[in-house]
Amino acid sequence: MQGGLETADERFLQLLQQQGATTISSLCDLAGVTPTAIRQRLRRLEAAGYIDREVRRIGRGRPQHVFRLTSKGVRQLGDNYTELALLLWDELHAIEDHTVRDAVLDRVRTRLTVRYSEGVIAGGLRQKFDQLGRILTERGFRVEIQQQGLLPVLRETACPYKDLADHDHSVCEMEQSVYESVLGVPLTLTRCCREGDVCCEFQPAPEKGLPEPVS
Repeated sequence: MQGGLETADERFLQLLQQQGATTISSLCDLAGVTPTAIRQRLRRLEAAGYIDREVRRIGRGRPQHVFRLTSKGVRQLGDNYTELALLLWDELHAIEDHTVRDAVLDRVRTRLTVRYSEGVIAGGLRQKFDQLGRILTERGFRVEIQQQGLLPVLRETACPYKDLADHDHSVCEMEQSVYESVLGVPLTLTRCCREGDVCCEFQPAPEKGLPEPVS
């Protein structure tokens, strides 16, 4: 599920979607957990924008807090495009005319580059890495930006295209190409989930004017 939600969070959102607007006490009965556990999950998912809270006043009693999915939460539950993505990727690579196929791939790469470049403004290399990291995080990627020696490193702690990458490694090459265009520097994929690593890690490639990355 895109967005880095845990399986328990996904089930909780599905439960809330089935119930519509509901209260903490109702959620406790349905989920079979304590009010404290429900409140903690609600606070976290509300802060992430998946759940909205509404105060309802009934008579003279205390107001009730009612929770429902936001449009982001509804979209999140529907973000399961793996099978469709695999089929489309296969059909794209099955195009026999190399000129047509390469042109389509270039258009996809360009659209991704434009999309990720919107928030990457002029600045130093670390600033650009930080800006790209924020953009990717907002789009549901699990990303960390760290400093190794004198150079920044972009680390994806969960592969955003795992099923597709397991099926065809060329999607990894496209992703690297997009990041290079956005950041304006060549990158090296030093670690990759597809190869059994715990993350995908992109470092500026050694070149004239850039120091060697330090592990």
